[in-house]
Amino acid sequence: MDSNNFRGNSGTGEREARFASELVRRRHYYFGHGIGRSGDLTESQPKAAGSSLMYKLTNCLFHDLIKFMGISARCECLVVPVATGMALVLSMLSIRGVLPNAKYVIWSRIDQKSCFKSILSAGFIPIVIDTIKVGDQLQTNLNLLEEKIKELPRDSVLCVMSTTACFAPRACDDIEGIALLCNKYDIPHLINNAYGLQSKVIMKRIQKAQNKGRVDAFVQSTDKNIMVPVGGAVIAAFNVGLLEQISKTYPGRASSSPVMDSFITLLHLGKNGYRDLIMKRDELYTYLKQELLAVSEKFGETLLNTPDNPISCAITLRTIEPEDLTQLGSMLFWRNISGTRVVTTLETKTIAGHTFNGLSTFGMQLGWF
Repeated sequence: MDSNNFRGNSGTGEREARFASELVRRRHYYFGHGIGRSGDLTESQPKAAGSSLMYKLTNCLFHDLIKFMGISARCECLVVPVATGMALVLSMLSIRGVLPNAKYVIWSRIDQKSCFKSILSAGFIPIVIDTIKVGDQLQTNLNLLEEKIKELPRDSVLCVMSTTACFAPRACDDIEGIALLCNKYDIPHLINNAYGLQSKVIMKRIQKAQNKGRVDAFVQSTDKNIMVPVGGAVIAAFNVGLLEQISKTYPGRASSSPVMDSFITLLHLGKNGYRDLIMKRDELYTYLKQELLAVSEKFGETLLNTPDNPISCAITLRTIEPEDLTQLGSMLFWRNISGTRVVTTLETKTIAGHTFNGLSTFGMQLGWF
């Protein structure tokens, strides 16, 4: 349906979806125009009817998936051909159109660099809110967050950025409490939901937060949630006007490759296939915790109790000397065990003038556990 594939087409110029390599042509299924037009991601291209239709269908499929996973209120979504960090940048730049004097983003700390760097890349100053320890898990410091809101001029705060899912012992932010504060002080609420689409527990908490207070948009990764190559994200918004602004913020046309990957995968899985994956993931997570509990007890360690983190778990390493912890990490890697992370609690990292003590510990101190 794209003009470059018409039998009698004579494409003149450099913007006619030309391919020098037949391998590249076949890799992209003869789609070469991309999506959107120069001023709007969702605007159809007359010479790229097939690409435009595929994009609209992919947005509809993700909208249906978001509803299926627990969002019942009216919301719209937009697939963007950038990963989560850049999708957060697009969201913040779009909010700036409404709050042109804003300088700060209040951010509940997670030790994941791309989230923090997204604030810097968008041109804002992060106000870091360290977490507090409750039981074995690290939770949102709502009192400190509200204090910072009160300290800053009202129109200087672009948004509060919260996070739903991260590495244990970090718990899901108290997004319901943050939503209440954002509604009270009339501040946009942007949720980093990178891992959360695959969890009905998390998606229902987002819906609950919207019911109680204010949620403007939530961003999820395509690779983490539907198993496609890195490069795409889904921005969903209860504030439909904000989503339209995000679509218009993206400069130029965009790659259709991440969209095509998502489109093919969602058609391949279907609703029943995705439901089966979610059920299997929940079963395996329960099994993983049971086995980690047995291993930790065998070696005198503790499986941390983190009930508000449905995607990750952690065990202590008190019986290993701090200088030997990195060796454990390398031993796991060389045994082809990926997806694990050994945290020494000793690393300090400075990013754009901001120093994070105990990187990957979310601010917890050695000996807390």
